[in-house]
This record gives sequence, structure tokens and C-alpha cells, in this order.
Amino acid sequence: MSAAAPRPFPLVPRRRFLGVQFGRRRTSRRGDGDEIAGTRPYNPGDLTAHIHWAASARLSEARGTDEFVVREFFAEQAPRVALVVDRRPAMAINPAPTPWLDKRRAAEAAERLIAASAIAERGEIALSDGSTRTATWLGGGGGSVAALDRRGRGAYRGDTGSLRIALDTVVRDARALPSGSFVFVVSDFLDPVPTRLWARLRSLHWDVTPVIVQDPVWEASFPDVGGAVVPLADPATGRVEDVWFSPRGARERAAANEARLAHLLELFRRVGFDPVLVDTAEPADIRQRFHRWAERRRSSWRLHS
Repeated sequence: MSAAAPRPFPLVPRRRFLGVQFGRRRTSRRGDGDEIAGTRPYNPGDLTAHIHWAASARLSEARGTDEFVVREFFAEQAPRVALVVDRRPAMAINPAPTPWLDKRRAAEAAERLIAASAIAERGEIALSDGSTRTATWLGGGGGSVAALDRRGRGAYRGDTGSLRIALDTVVRDARALPSGSFVFVVSDFLDPVPTRLWARLRSLHWDVTPVIVQDPVWEASFPDVGGAVVPLADPATGRVEDVWFSPRGARERAAANEARLAHLLELFRRVGFDPVLVDTAEPADIRQRFHRWAERRRSSWRLHS
């Protein structure tokens, strides 16, 4: 991972809480936020600025005595962000100087950007990559990005199903992630996850964003290499073999890959997730994709306001 600190994007919740300023969360705790939670009788020591004068006047008139009512506010809470990361060897193929997508560099750039964005909002970050039985809390601040860097070094040894294990780990730790927590799942999703698991994440009322890291040439589609011999690497072993494709075979592979990606995007939208497609390893381009994700959510607020 690059040592340069990425510029964050805003963590925009999918649904806007009425009365909560942009970029801020609320909890069920009473505290010193901006959103009114309700009213209660005045107690000695309450701030006079919190007195609800209209309600106090109505109550005083009804009882014939001087009564005071104060507003209570929801406390503000920094967002909690879970990073669920696919550590299969297939997520580390095509390192530079190959001309295709360096999936490891792309995935790690996205992970660092998400972590930096959580830090910018004073959030806490949890990491689940299937290597431990519980999610690892990285805390907040710059140390959390450094911890994420350390965990990513040489860690691409997960077997088939490791993403499912990482997701199961987060579900087991559900009490640590309140409703509305952000859950970013970084993978190519070429090793399918059972639909029931996505439904389980939805039932926990988390704000889930799949981050789909796929090579735009070889995974999201397939090039027109009919009649040619192409060197292809096994994503699990790295072994390269020459494979000949007929024109029809190349077309069928392209159609199958494109249909697979379209089905994946439709699945996520059907369960209420808002995916981000990462088909580049350039940090500026990745940041642009996440800013578009945030703008889509802002636009949804405006449409439903």
C-alpha cells in the first residue's frame, strides 16, 4: 500500500435521519446533539436554553402553576465502519508491470481510502479478513491506516470461501456494530457468497457497500482473441498456461463474464446495497468512483425530501 495519505470521501448514509446534519450520526442515547429526542420536566441544573417555552406555557396554563419543560436531544456518535476484505490469492494477481489491473493495488487503495474517510469523521474501523475468529478493531486516527497496511502485507493466502468466513465473522460480532454502521466488502466476488448471507447483513440494518474489484478486460468482459493463443495465469497458483480460443469461444466467454457482472450488480441492488465498481488501480480514479457513490446518495436524499 502507498504511504501517501489518500483524500477522503464523505460517508453519506443511504437514508438521511431527519434533523441530523450531514456527516453526523445519532444514537438512542440522550445527549448534546442537534436532533430533538423529546421533552421532559425541568430539573435543577438544566440549561435554560433547552427550555421549550411554548410547551411550558401550555402545561402551566393547564395546571394553573408555573411548569417548565426542557427539550432532550439525541447524542451524536461517530460512525462505525467495518472493512470486510477478500484475501484469496486471486485478489493479488497481475502485479506491475503487467498491463492489466493490479487487483491487489486496487483493492488496497480502496481500503486505505475507506479507512481515511472513516478517520475524517472520527469513526472507528474494524477489519475482518477471515484470518481471525473475531473482527480486529483498528481504532481511529492515522494508526489505524498503518495497522491496515501491516495486516495486508503478504496476507493473500485465503482459500475458496474465505470471504464468506470474513462475513460470518462480522455477523457474529454484530453487537459491536449498531444499526446504520457502514460495512464495506472488498472483493472481486468471483467466488460466490450465498444469497442468504447477504440477506442476513441486510436484516441487521447495516449500510452495506460491496466494492467490486475486477479487471475490465479479462473479468468484467473478455477480449476478442479468437484464433490466438493467450497466456493465462491460474489465480490460485500463479501458474501460466497457453490457451487457444476460437472466435466463438472468445465471444461466449465475453458474454458470460458480462452477464455474470450484470447479475452481481442486480443482486446487490435487489437486496438494497449500493455497489462501487473499481476497475482501476489509480488512487485518483478510485476516489472519483467513491465520490460518485456519495453523490448518488445525496441525490437520493434530495429526491425523497
